[in-house]
Amino acid sequence: METLKRIWLFYYEGFSSMTSMGRALWVLIIVKLFVMFVVLRVFFFKPALAKYDTPEAKSQAVIENLVK
Repeated sequence: METLKRIWLFYYEGFSSMTSMGRALWVLIIVKLFVMFVVLRVFFFKPALAKYDTPEAKSQAVIENLVK
């Protein structure tokens, strides 16, 4: 338990003493990750197997696409 507390304090102290430039960079990283994982997923990468109802149909579709 002591190790987890030390890890938490390490990050807490690091983020609390961060400069404004560091905070701006972290905000930029978080926005970039949000765009990559949420926005692109919603608009560009539709679930390909959603049109199949059963697991057997899904597995058959995967097999057919792998063989091509």
